[in-house]
Amino acid sequence: MSHVPVLEIGGTHVTASVVDTTAAGAAPLAVVRRPVRAHAPADDLLDAIAAVGAQVEVPAGAHWGVAIPGPFDYDTGIGRFRGIGKFESLHGVDVGAGLLVRLPGTPRRISFVNDADAFALGEYRAGAAAGRSRVLCITLGTGVGSSFLRDGRPVVDGPDVPPGGRAHRLTAHGLPLEEVVSRRAIRRFYADAAGLPGDGPLPDVHDIAASARAGEAPARQTVQHCFGALGQALAPWCERFRPDLMVVGGSMAGSWDLVGPAVREGFDAWGAGVAPPTVTALRPVDAPLIGAAHWALRDGTAALPAPT
Repeated sequence: MSHVPVLEIGGTHVTASVVDTTAAGAAPLAVVRRPVRAHAPADDLLDAIAAVGAQVEVPAGAHWGVAIPGPFDYDTGIGRFRGIGKFESLHGVDVGAGLLVRLPGTPRRISFVNDADAFALGEYRAGAAAGRSRVLCITLGTGVGSSFLRDGRPVVDGPDVPPGGRAHRLTAHGLPLEEVVSRRAIRRFYADAAGLPGDGPLPDVHDIAASARAGEAPARQTVQHCFGALGQALAPWCERFRPDLMVVGGSMAGSWDLVGPAVREGFDAWGAGVAPPTVTALRPVDAPLIGAAHWALRDGTAALPAPT
């Protein structure tokens, strides 16, 4: 099985592709991306997801790889979405069974993988993390995604990683991390720093970044506060896990010229020499697709061999 059909399910979109896992760079052969209504009823959501999958050409009886955010039971394919503002209708639903009867070609199996892990595996197979033994991959978008990889396999338990291997479970300034570092938290902090009314329209993160580059004090204060907290939260775990590299993806990685120094200051506040070398993703768009394909290929049962 070298041509693997995959789905990447996000909070606002679904992407379908077929990935040639034997090609140099593990290139997706076709990519289709469509919006999805995260608050739709369960059957409507599953229909919409499968409809995107139906737009790529797949062989009968294929083994699909599906990247999907948590909370989700990746072994059983059952949604655990509750109180997170998206996919609530899939809570307790057997998503795997629902997709098996909806996807084209009567698939024989679906392997689910956390979307942050899929991103990390894609960067390991064909991106910035290739050839690295220990990697911390972070995605900065609506929230904070993370994956701690050891020899191409996500580490989700043990003393060297946060609970579940997930940085969003950490705290910063006495709050859950995503109450300090997330799209909503950054906008809220900026509004307070700039004295903006809480009930009015707020600038988005890219606008705040532009203002910070222009030297606006509230914007620069916001970047320093929020992303410095991220560095402080990650520092003790990097001291334990000792990653060879940290790879950063997600929409906010486009502002790494601002975000990076703030994160490093947060690391340095914990202790000198803790911050790992850091780069932005080489495959920011298709890394989750590549990672989901390789997860299906190996079915999550063995470490992926180092890329050649």
